[in-house]
Amino acid sequence: MPVYRLSSRLAFPRPEQADEGGLLAVGGDLRPERLLLAYGNGIFPWPHEGYPLLWFSPDPRAVLPPRELRVPRRLGRSLRQGRFRVTFDEAFDEVISGCAEAPRPEGEGTWITPEMRRAYSELHRLGLAHSAEAWNEDRLVGGLYGISLGGVFVAESMFYREAGASKAALVTLVRRLAEWDFDLFDAQVQSAHLERFGMREWPRERYLRALRRSVEGRETRRGPWPSP
Repeated sequence: MPVYRLSSRLAFPRPEQADEGGLLAVGGDLRPERLLLAYGNGIFPWPHEGYPLLWFSPDPRAVLPPRELRVPRRLGRSLRQGRFRVTFDEAFDEVISGCAEAPRPEGEGTWITPEMRRAYSELHRLGLAHSAEAWNEDRLVGGLYGISLGGVFVAESMFYREAGASKAALVTLVRRLAEWDFDLFDAQVQSAHLERFGMREWPRERYLRALRRSVEGRETRRGPWPSP
């Protein structure tokens, strides 16, 4: 499969044209209009050091219908005990900073570049990027952030400074998405960690059909989102 080089024109190739690793295109920019076009078509940026900006549309796609969330027993007990206080959209920039600074298992640098941080902070200002924060008293100890379009929330990254904090933020957010009748929580790529919560892999074709129905069929819930 060819990999497409983007120009200043606001356009992407069809996501089905991605290669086996999900790589679809290189280049372009991170202005809000391009990011929203990308997410609305099942595409997302994933910078790699030493390369131009890379855009991906993986097959399969890791997704979770919010009402099918599974909560591990130990985590459920911790949530009932109120170990963490979870909020929404109260510390977006701090959450994305925490994600950027979190150590990676492979020991490489972060893919959340300064340009990515500025771009998603702008989407947050526009009410389209959201964060869930976990607090221990007044200390931010974990969280996640992502993009909301129609009835789909696309999660970008998560971090924790205390064990269980990011999981508490994840579960609280997905439960709220279920209350709001969202169609999908999209984690992009599957992992053993996410699988414990009921995340499953859909073929890209199925995901794209569901995404288009959800984005075209309902209004986007813009932020700031009220905390639980």
